[in-house]
Amino acid sequence: MASSFFRSIVVGAALTAAVALGACRDTGKDQLFAISGKLFEFNYRLAIATYVITLKPLRRMVDGQVAVVSFQNPAGGEPLIVNQKIWPKLPHITLTSPPLTCVVKDKPYSVSIRIQDANGTLLQSIDTTMTSSEDQTMLPDRPLVIGPKYELNPDLAGHPDGKLPDEAKPDCSKAT
Repeated sequence: MASSFFRSIVVGAALTAAVALGACRDTGKDQLFAISGKLFEFNYRLAIATYVITLKPLRRMVDGQVAVVSFQNPAGGEPLIVNQKIWPKLPHITLTSPPLTCVVKDKPYSVSIRIQDANGTLLQSIDTTMTSSEDQTMLPDRPLVIGPKYELNPDLAGHPDGKLPDEAKPDCSKAT
């Protein structure tokens, strides 16, 4: 009888905890998008680094929506702003920054995404941080290939690692 009573108390406590957690949980009914992926893309062939964020639609998208993204500038200064039209028939939205300089490994950078309707009304706001697993110094100084046929960059002749000894480096003294 005591074990049955004890079992009832444990089951009752578990049910109470489940109900309490379920009541506190944000169901996200007002959300239009969720972040499904985010990374720093280091394109070694082109010698550029960019932020890349993928959004997954949680509800049907409407024509005229725009994502306004503010990427923290790793080199310092004003944030990098991207306005991107949202195409309703795509299965996901990919947001990419302009090329970056001064990206540092293990440093969090802030990104703010604002989803607006055709009139500029704010529909959703997403704030996140991104941290690179690599330093931008691992990229070559110039693109390894050029042109539509991907010819080897003649500027890098004799430098297979893509590093030029006299190449000017970006000024990262104001890096954030």
